[in-house]
Amino acid sequence: MDITIHSTFLPHDDPDAALAFYRDKLGFEVRQDVGYNGLRWITVGPPGQPDTSVVLNPPQANPGLTDDERRVIAEMMAKGTFGAILLATKDLDGTFERLQAGDVEVVQEPTEQPYGVRDCAFRDPAGNMVRIQELR
Repeated sequence: MDITIHSTFLPHDDPDAALAFYRDKLGFEVRQDVGYNGLRWITVGPPGQPDTSVVLNPPQANPGLTDDERRVIAEMMAKGTFGAILLATKDLDGTFERLQAGDVEVVQEPTEQPYGVRDCAFRDPAGNMVRIQELR
């Protein structure tokens, strides 16, 4: 089989803040910015990787959710326990310094993990965990 990762989804509760984080702080390209019924879906991705995208989506737009499920998702997003993404870089320390200087919410400074990776962590404006590990 020849299967690749094309897109993944992360929730947002403020499209402008999500756009500022992923475009301006992480340096991702904006691939699409689509509005419908007062909601926005923003597709971003790393430069040089046109076949891999992250769709920042409004979680309340899923028609299969009940009001209780929407409430639980909003609570989990507020706690930072709903969405996550793992990114990688060859220059973890430099990336960490640039993001920290950009006034993002730091969760963990670069750390050697007992499971064999060195990484750091941030939260995006919606509370999603953004972990960045060092490529070795």
